[in-house]
Amino acid sequence: MKFNFYCDYNVGGHPDILTSLATYTYEANIPYGLDEHSSHATKLIREVCNNQNLEVYYLSGGTQVNLTFLSHVLQPYESVIACETGHINVHETGAIEATGHKVNAVKGVNGKMTPEVIEKCVLFHADEHMVLPRVVFISHPSELGTIYSLNELKELRAICDKYQLYLYLDGARLSCALSAKDSDVTLVDIANLCDAFYIGGNKCGALFGEALVISNPSFNSHFRNAIKQKGAMLAKGFLIGMQYEVLFKDNLYFKLGAHQDETAQTIKKAFVEKGIELFQDNPTNQIFPILTKKQYDKLAEDYEFSLWEKISDDKIVTRFVTSWATQNIAVSALVNSIQNL
Repeated sequence: MKFNFYCDYNVGGHPDILTSLATYTYEANIPYGLDEHSSHATKLIREVCNNQNLEVYYLSGGTQVNLTFLSHVLQPYESVIACETGHINVHETGAIEATGHKVNAVKGVNGKMTPEVIEKCVLFHADEHMVLPRVVFISHPSELGTIYSLNELKELRAICDKYQLYLYLDGARLSCALSAKDSDVTLVDIANLCDAFYIGGNKCGALFGEALVISNPSFNSHFRNAIKQKGAMLAKGFLIGMQYEVLFKDNLYFKLGAHQDETAQTIKKAFVEKGIELFQDNPTNQIFPILTKKQYDKLAEDYEFSLWEKISDDKIVTRFVTSWATQNIAVSALVNSIQNL
Protein backbone atom coordinates (compact mmCIF):
# COMPACT_ATOMS: atom_id res chain seq x y z
CA MET A 1 0.00 0.00 0.00
CA LYS A 2 1.35 3.42 -0.95
CA PHE A 3 1.72 6.29 1.48
CA ASN A 4 -0.70 9.00 0.43
CA PHE A 5 0.26 12.66 -0.03
CA TYR A 6 -2.31 13.37 -2.74
CA CYS A 7 -4.51 15.82 -0.82
CA ASP A 8 -5.69 16.81 2.66
CA TYR A 9 -9.30 15.59 2.41
CA ASN A 10 -8.85 11.89 1.72
CA VAL A 11 -9.31 10.61 5.28
CA GLY A 12 -12.24 10.49 7.70
CA GLY A 13 -12.87 12.62 10.77
CA HIS A 14 -10.65 13.21 13.77
CA PRO A 15 -11.30 10.64 16.54
CA ASP A 16 -12.56 13.34 18.93
CA ILE A 17 -15.16 14.34 16.34
CA LEU A 18 -16.22 10.73 15.76
CA THR A 19 -16.55 10.25 19.51
CA SER A 20 -18.74 13.34 19.79
CA LEU A 21 -20.99 12.26 16.92
CA ALA A 22 -21.36 8.81 18.46
CA THR A 23 -22.13 10.29 21.88
CA TYR A 24 -24.99 12.39 20.56
CA THR A 25 -26.25 10.03 17.86
CA TYR A 26 -29.53 9.29 19.69
CA GLU A 27 -30.07 12.90 20.74
CA ALA A 28 -32.93 14.61 18.89
CA ASN A 29 -31.96 18.05 17.57
CA ILE A 30 -33.72 20.93 15.85
CA PRO A 31 -32.87 20.60 12.13
CA TYR A 32 -31.44 23.07 9.60
CA GLY A 33 -28.61 24.38 11.78
CA LEU A 34 -30.88 25.89 14.44
CA ASP A 35 -29.78 23.44 17.13
CA GLU A 36 -27.91 24.00 20.40
CA HIS A 37 -24.67 22.42 19.13
CA SER A 38 -24.48 24.86 16.21
CA SER A 39 -25.29 27.74 18.56
CA HIS A 40 -22.52 26.64 20.91
CA ALA A 41 -20.05 26.30 18.03
CA THR A 42 -20.97 29.82 16.94
CA LYS A 43 -20.34 31.05 20.49
CA LEU A 44 -16.86 29.47 20.43
CA ILE A 45 -16.05 31.02 17.03
CA ARG A 46 -17.22 34.44 18.21
CA GLU A 47 -14.98 34.12 21.24
CA VAL A 48 -11.85 33.20 19.28
CA CYS A 49 -12.60 36.04 16.84
CA ASN A 50 -13.27 38.42 19.76
CA ASN A 51 -16.44 39.62 18.07
CA GLN A 52 -19.91 38.89 19.44
CA ASN A 53 -21.64 40.40 16.40
CA LEU A 54 -20.51 37.78 13.90
CA GLU A 55 -23.04 35.50 12.28
CA VAL A 56 -21.95 31.95 11.42
CA TYR A 57 -23.60 29.64 8.91
CA TYR A 58 -22.67 25.97 8.50
CA LEU A 59 -22.56 24.53 4.98
CA SER A 60 -21.21 21.29 3.56
CA GLY A 61 -18.39 22.31 1.20
CA GLY A 62 -16.23 25.15 -0.05
CA THR A 63 -17.69 25.50 -3.54
CA GLN A 64 -21.15 25.52 -2.00
CA VAL A 65 -20.13 28.29 0.40
CA ASN A 66 -18.52 30.40 -2.32
CA LEU A 67 -21.38 30.26 -4.81
CA THR A 68 -24.06 30.75 -2.13
CA PHE A 69 -22.33 33.73 -0.54
CA LEU A 70 -21.13 35.49 -3.69
CA SER A 71 -24.42 35.13 -5.56
CA HIS A 72 -26.20 36.53 -2.48
CA VAL A 73 -24.13 39.71 -2.11
CA LEU A 74 -23.62 40.56 -5.80
CA GLN A 75 -26.09 42.51 -7.89
CA PRO A 76 -26.85 40.92 -11.32
CA TYR A 77 -24.43 43.31 -13.05
CA GLU A 78 -21.58 42.89 -10.53
CA SER A 79 -18.51 40.65 -10.61
CA VAL A 80 -15.81 39.23 -8.34
CA ILE A 81 -12.07 39.78 -8.69
CA ALA A 82 -9.88 36.72 -8.09
CA CYS A 83 -6.34 35.60 -8.87
CA GLU A 84 -6.00 33.39 -11.94
CA THR A 85 -5.06 30.56 -9.58
CA GLY A 86 -8.05 31.26 -7.32
CA HIS A 87 -10.32 28.37 -6.48
CA ILE A 88 -13.44 30.01 -7.92
CA ASN A 89 -11.60 30.54 -11.20
CA VAL A 90 -10.04 27.12 -11.80
CA HIS A 91 -11.53 24.50 -9.49
CA GLU A 92 -15.27 25.14 -9.26
CA THR A 93 -16.50 24.25 -12.76
CA GLY A 94 -17.83 27.73 -13.42
CA ALA A 95 -20.05 27.69 -10.33
CA ILE A 96 -19.88 31.46 -9.90
CA GLU A 97 -20.48 32.13 -13.59
CA ALA A 98 -23.45 29.75 -13.46
CA THR A 99 -25.09 32.13 -10.97
CA GLY A 100 -24.75 34.94 -13.53
CA HIS A 101 -21.63 36.64 -12.19
CA LYS A 102 -18.33 37.05 -14.00
CA VAL A 103 -15.01 36.18 -12.35
CA ASN A 104 -12.43 38.84 -13.22
CA ALA A 105 -9.25 36.73 -13.18
CA VAL A 106 -6.09 38.76 -12.51
CA LYS A 107 -2.42 37.93 -12.19
CA GLY A 108 -1.42 37.71 -8.57
CA VAL A 109 2.03 37.52 -7.01
CA ASN A 110 2.95 34.04 -5.75
CA GLY A 111 -0.73 33.18 -5.76
CA LYS A 112 -1.73 36.27 -3.77
CA MET A 113 -3.82 39.33 -4.56
CA THR A 114 -2.23 42.78 -4.51
CA PRO A 115 -3.73 46.29 -4.27
CA GLU A 116 -2.20 47.19 -7.63
CA VAL A 117 -4.01 44.48 -9.60
CA ILE A 118 -7.27 45.27 -7.84
CA GLU A 119 -7.02 48.94 -8.74
CA LYS A 120 -6.10 48.14 -12.34
CA CYS A 121 -9.11 45.83 -12.67
CA VAL A 122 -11.51 48.38 -11.16
CA LEU A 123 -10.29 51.22 -13.35
CA PHE A 124 -10.49 49.06 -16.48
CA HIS A 125 -14.19 48.44 -15.87
CA ALA A 126 -15.01 52.07 -16.43
CA ASP A 127 -18.60 52.30 -17.62
CA GLU A 128 -22.05 50.72 -17.73
CA HIS A 129 -21.15 48.58 -20.74
CA MET A 130 -19.01 46.36 -18.50
CA VAL A 131 -19.57 44.37 -15.34
CA LEU A 132 -18.92 46.25 -12.12
CA PRO A 133 -16.34 44.61 -9.81
CA ARG A 134 -17.71 44.47 -6.26
CA VAL A 135 -16.03 41.63 -4.35
CA VAL A 136 -12.34 40.80 -3.95
CA PHE A 137 -11.85 37.07 -3.46
CA ILE A 138 -8.69 35.82 -1.73
CA SER A 139 -7.61 32.48 -0.28
CA HIS A 140 -5.55 32.19 2.89
CA PRO A 141 -3.39 30.28 2.29
CA SER A 142 -3.42 30.76 -1.47
CA GLU A 143 -3.75 27.85 -3.89
CA LEU A 144 0.07 27.82 -3.96
CA GLY A 145 0.27 27.55 -0.17
CA THR A 146 1.52 31.10 0.37
CA ILE A 147 0.13 33.24 3.19
CA TYR A 148 -0.77 36.89 3.63
CA SER A 149 0.92 39.02 6.26
CA LEU A 150 -1.17 41.26 8.47
CA ASN A 151 0.16 44.30 6.63
CA GLU A 152 -0.82 42.79 3.26
CA LEU A 153 -4.37 42.16 4.48
CA LYS A 154 -4.59 45.74 5.77
CA GLU A 155 -3.48 47.01 2.35
CA LEU A 156 -6.17 44.92 0.67
CA ARG A 157 -8.75 46.29 3.09
CA ALA A 158 -7.63 49.84 2.30
CA ILE A 159 -7.93 49.42 -1.47
CA CYS A 160 -11.33 47.79 -1.03
CA ASP A 161 -12.49 50.75 1.05
CA LYS A 162 -11.14 53.16 -1.56
CA TYR A 163 -13.28 51.61 -4.29
CA GLN A 164 -16.19 50.41 -2.12
CA LEU A 165 -15.41 46.74 -2.61
CA TYR A 166 -16.14 43.82 -0.30
CA LEU A 167 -13.27 41.60 0.88
CA TYR A 168 -14.06 37.89 1.07
CA LEU A 169 -11.61 35.23 2.25
CA ASP A 170 -11.75 31.54 1.28
CA GLY A 171 -10.43 29.66 4.29
CA ALA A 172 -10.49 26.06 3.07
CA ARG A 173 -7.02 25.59 4.60
CA LEU A 174 -7.25 28.44 7.09
CA SER A 175 -5.92 26.34 9.96
CA CYS A 176 -2.64 25.90 8.09
CA ALA A 177 -2.33 29.62 7.36
CA LEU A 178 -3.01 30.63 10.96
CA SER A 179 -0.65 27.98 12.34
CA ALA A 180 2.21 28.66 9.92
CA LYS A 181 5.51 29.47 11.61
CA ASP A 182 5.85 32.94 10.06
CA SER A 183 2.21 33.97 10.34
CA ASP A 184 1.32 37.21 12.13
CA VAL A 185 -2.40 36.97 11.27
CA THR A 186 -5.06 35.80 13.71
CA LEU A 187 -8.76 35.08 13.42
CA VAL A 188 -9.34 38.38 15.22
CA ASP A 189 -7.52 40.19 12.40
CA ILE A 190 -9.46 38.35 9.69
CA ALA A 191 -12.80 39.06 11.37
CA ASN A 192 -11.87 42.75 11.60
CA LEU A 193 -10.55 43.13 8.04
CA CYS A 194 -12.84 40.90 5.95
CA ASP A 195 -16.52 41.37 5.23
CA ALA A 196 -16.88 37.60 5.30
CA PHE A 197 -14.70 34.49 5.39
CA TYR A 198 -15.04 30.81 6.00
CA ILE A 199 -13.28 28.48 8.39
CA GLY A 200 -12.54 25.25 6.55
CA GLY A 201 -13.38 21.97 8.24
CA ASN A 202 -13.18 19.46 5.37
CA LYS A 203 -9.39 19.88 5.22
CA CYS A 204 -8.89 20.04 8.97
CA GLY A 205 -10.34 17.05 10.78
CA ALA A 206 -14.05 17.32 10.01
CA LEU A 207 -15.94 14.60 8.18
CA PHE A 208 -17.55 17.42 6.21
CA GLY A 209 -18.51 21.03 6.75
CA GLU A 210 -17.39 24.65 6.48
CA ALA A 211 -18.25 27.56 8.76
CA LEU A 212 -19.08 30.77 6.88
CA VAL A 213 -18.48 33.77 9.12
CA ILE A 214 -20.13 37.07 8.16
CA SER A 215 -18.69 40.25 9.66
CA ASN A 216 -20.64 42.73 7.53
CA PRO A 217 -24.18 42.73 8.98
CA SER A 218 -25.74 43.94 5.72
CA PHE A 219 -25.23 40.45 4.24
CA ASN A 220 -27.35 38.65 6.83
CA SER A 221 -30.72 39.79 5.57
CA HIS A 222 -32.46 36.73 4.09
CA PHE A 223 -29.18 34.84 3.82
CA ARG A 224 -30.84 31.67 5.07
CA ASN A 225 -33.26 32.01 2.15
CA ALA A 226 -30.26 32.08 -0.16
CA ILE A 227 -28.82 28.98 1.52
CA LYS A 228 -32.08 27.11 0.98
CA GLN A 229 -32.42 28.23 -2.65
CA LYS A 230 -28.92 26.99 -3.46
CA GLY A 231 -29.67 23.56 -2.01
CA ALA A 232 -27.19 24.19 0.78
CA MET A 233 -29.47 23.95 3.81
CA LEU A 234 -28.59 20.64 5.45
CA ALA A 235 -31.50 19.02 7.25
CA LYS A 236 -29.12 17.46 9.76
CA GLY A 237 -27.18 20.69 10.12
CA PHE A 238 -26.47 19.84 13.75
CA LEU A 239 -23.90 17.32 12.52
CA ILE A 240 -21.70 20.19 11.31
CA GLY A 241 -22.30 22.17 14.50
CA MET A 242 -21.19 19.20 16.60
CA GLN A 243 -17.96 18.97 14.63
CA TYR A 244 -17.12 22.66 15.06
CA GLU A 245 -17.81 22.37 18.78
CA VAL A 246 -14.99 19.85 18.91
CA LEU A 247 -12.66 21.72 16.54
CA PHE A 248 -12.82 24.88 18.65
CA LYS A 249 -12.53 23.15 21.98
CA ASP A 250 -9.03 23.21 23.49
CA ASN A 251 -7.58 24.76 20.29
CA LEU A 252 -7.86 21.48 18.35
CA TYR A 253 -8.36 23.35 15.07
CA PHE A 254 -5.05 25.14 15.43
CA LYS A 255 -3.22 22.05 16.66
CA LEU A 256 -4.30 20.10 13.59
CA GLY A 257 -3.21 22.93 11.31
CA ALA A 258 0.18 23.07 13.01
CA HIS A 259 0.63 19.31 12.51
CA GLN A 260 -0.08 19.67 8.80
CA ASP A 261 2.45 22.48 8.47
CA GLU A 262 5.16 20.77 10.49
CA THR A 263 5.00 17.49 8.59
CA ALA A 264 5.00 19.31 5.25
CA GLN A 265 7.96 21.47 6.18
CA THR A 266 9.95 18.37 7.14
CA ILE A 267 9.32 16.97 3.66
CA LYS A 268 10.12 20.30 2.01
CA LYS A 269 13.44 20.44 3.85
CA ALA A 270 14.35 17.02 2.44
CA PHE A 271 13.65 18.18 -1.12
CA VAL A 272 15.67 21.36 -0.64
CA GLU A 273 18.63 19.54 0.91
CA LYS A 274 18.58 17.14 -2.02
CA GLY A 275 18.95 20.13 -4.33
CA ILE A 276 15.49 19.77 -5.85
CA GLU A 277 14.00 23.08 -6.92
CA LEU A 278 10.61 24.21 -5.62
CA PHE A 279 8.02 25.65 -8.00
CA GLN A 280 6.67 27.71 -5.09
CA ASP A 281 8.08 28.01 -1.58
CA ASN A 282 5.58 28.39 1.26
CA PRO A 283 5.21 27.69 5.01
CA THR A 284 2.01 25.62 4.89
CA ASN A 285 1.00 22.04 4.06
CA GLN A 286 1.50 21.94 0.28
CA ILE A 287 4.93 21.28 -1.28
CA PHE A 288 5.62 21.84 -4.99
CA PRO A 289 8.92 20.16 -5.96
CA ILE A 290 10.06 20.15 -9.59
CA LEU A 291 11.06 16.57 -10.40
CA THR A 292 12.70 14.93 -13.36
CA LYS A 293 10.65 12.20 -15.02
CA LYS A 294 12.96 9.60 -13.50
CA GLN A 295 12.51 11.05 -10.01
CA TYR A 296 8.77 11.30 -10.55
CA ASP A 297 8.47 7.67 -11.64
CA LYS A 298 10.61 6.47 -8.75
CA LEU A 299 8.60 8.26 -6.05
CA ALA A 300 5.33 7.23 -7.72
CA GLU A 301 6.19 3.60 -7.02
CA ASP A 302 5.60 4.07 -3.28
CA TYR A 303 3.70 7.35 -2.86
CA GLU A 304 0.50 8.97 -4.05
CA PHE A 305 0.94 12.61 -5.04
CA SER A 306 -0.30 14.83 -7.85
CA LEU A 307 1.11 16.21 -11.06
CA TRP A 308 0.62 19.97 -10.87
CA GLU A 309 2.14 21.18 -14.13
CA LYS A 310 4.39 19.82 -16.86
CA ILE A 311 7.20 22.28 -17.64
CA SER A 312 8.94 20.10 -20.23
CA ASP A 313 9.38 16.44 -21.14
CA ASP A 314 11.78 16.04 -18.23
CA LYS A 315 10.57 18.68 -15.75
CA ILE A 316 7.39 18.05 -13.79
CA VAL A 317 5.90 20.26 -11.09
CA THR A 318 4.39 17.99 -8.47
CA ARG A 319 2.37 18.58 -5.34
CA PHE A 320 2.72 16.73 -2.04
CA VAL A 321 0.12 17.55 0.61
CA THR A 322 -0.02 16.60 4.28
CA SER A 323 -3.19 16.29 6.34
CA TRP A 324 -4.16 16.33 9.99
CA ALA A 325 -3.82 12.52 9.87
CA THR A 326 -0.38 12.32 8.23
CA GLN A 327 1.72 9.95 10.31
CA ASN A 328 5.40 10.27 11.13
CA ILE A 329 6.11 6.85 9.61
CA ALA A 330 4.89 8.12 6.23
CA VAL A 331 6.92 11.32 6.52
CA SER A 332 10.08 9.44 7.50
CA ALA A 333 9.65 6.99 4.62
CA LEU A 334 9.23 9.81 2.11
CA VAL A 335 12.20 11.74 3.47
CA ASN A 336 14.32 8.60 3.14
CA SER A 337 13.15 8.05 -0.43
CA ILE A 338 13.96 11.66 -1.34
CA GLN A 339 17.44 11.30 0.10
CA ASN A 340 17.99 8.19 -2.01
CA LEU A 341 16.82 9.64 -5.32
